[in-house]
Amino acid sequence: MLPAGLQPAATDEDRQEGGRQLSTDPTPHPEQDVAPQDVAPQDVAPQDVAPQDVAPLDVAPQDAGPAAEPAPEAIPLLAPRDGLTPVVETSTALVAYAEALRSGSGPVAVDAERASGYRYGQRAYLVQMRRNGSGTGLIDPVPLPDLSVVQEAIGDVEWVLHAANQDLPCLAEIGLLPRRIFDTELAARLAGLPRVGLGAVVESLLGFSLQKGHSAADWSTRPLPEEWLVYAALDVEVLVDLRDALAAILQEQGKTDWARQEFEAILAAGPPAPKSDPWRRTSGVHGLRSRRQLGMLRSMWQARDDMARRRDVAPGRVLPDSAMVSAVQADPVNEGALLELPVFRGRANRKLVATWFNALARGRAVPEPELPPQSKPGEGPPPVNRWADRDPAAATRLQVARAALAEVSEKHAVPVENLLSPDLVRRLMWSPPEPRDSTTVAGVLRTGGAREWQIELTADLLTDAVTRA
Repeated sequence: MLPAGLQPAATDEDRQEGGRQLSTDPTPHPEQDVAPQDVAPQDVAPQDVAPQDVAPLDVAPQDAGPAAEPAPEAIPLLAPRDGLTPVVETSTALVAYAEALRSGSGPVAVDAERASGYRYGQRAYLVQMRRNGSGTGLIDPVPLPDLSVVQEAIGDVEWVLHAANQDLPCLAEIGLLPRRIFDTELAARLAGLPRVGLGAVVESLLGFSLQKGHSAADWSTRPLPEEWLVYAALDVEVLVDLRDALAAILQEQGKTDWARQEFEAILAAGPPAPKSDPWRRTSGVHGLRSRRQLGMLRSMWQARDDMARRRDVAPGRVLPDSAMVSAVQADPVNEGALLELPVFRGRANRKLVATWFNALARGRAVPEPELPPQSKPGEGPPPVNRWADRDPAAATRLQVARAALAEVSEKHAVPVENLLSPDLVRRLMWSPPEPRDSTTVAGVLRTGGAREWQIELTADLLTDAVTRA
């Protein structure tokens, strides 16, 4: 039996309904080259997850391989097993699907599609759900700003997502807030799978291959092409099956409670706080050598961001980062000089030349004391490559800690960054607490957000590191 919160999600009958979800974030999590030690993913065969009496999936035909092949070729998923359902875009259809969700059973697979790189912000333009007994729903939140009936129907149900921290913020914006989750990407990391991207995990554990296609498309497009809708429906086709397979591996490895703690931490963290000085993330900013140039860039960034917000367009489509940096470096004396720069010769920038030149002028006029510092004020330790010069003892502590954490990571087949936050390790090694004992170190880890399973595995070895110097 799995502990409460991570019980097997479905019986054989339940597994007839499942989901697949693809991350839509343009910068997905890096896949880790971590070898699992307690279990091989291939031990979970597709037939263990999808029984024979399941309605057949629409898959591409393939020839049987030679008997000597170690593993069968993955079966491509081409269409939802229930066919493509109409998009839910009216209040009547929304109420009907919410009632279907309420009458379903087991976890609900959830995904969201955004328009990153096309629209301002990260709002959801399509929400996909699938639950046993409820079928798949493709919900258009644009004409349906009030999704409270859906929240009421599944608020207490476990939600299954892949890389949950990518989708939870945009779901929260439209009032969809889970109380329990199962993150298949994070579960794959804890299970020590060699690759944790959705396609790789689905192929390894379920034997299906997922087609790459439209994750980076402009999902604000209306009407959505049928090909995109098929892709979106497949996003939640086998996700609950994947959840079950991963839960079984975690149980076998004794990591079920670790996963529970991690999922609870994701929900407790809430949406990420806005970054300070976001203009410093401009590509090419490190080529600017003076505070005055930084002040001019900040002014241009703010003008671009204001315009992008008003137009609901991705800032980079209003004016590329490279154009802002080039304008600051050129420091044009008038609008004509600005238009002589190659990146400003397009028709759109000609119309907006006064806007950009005035932004530069405002940056030039900022009083010296109000200009931004050359580098962002540090909120933690300096870059690690400076430790040896600034504090050799701290550099030694960090070296010892990293070596010990690497051994624990290998022993338990968990990526070191999931074993403990690297930032928390750096802060602890740079400024060790007093007294330097395991109780104090454990308290620092707990205050820094470490989970109890992480503290249990790392507190003693980190205590040893801080006592070295």
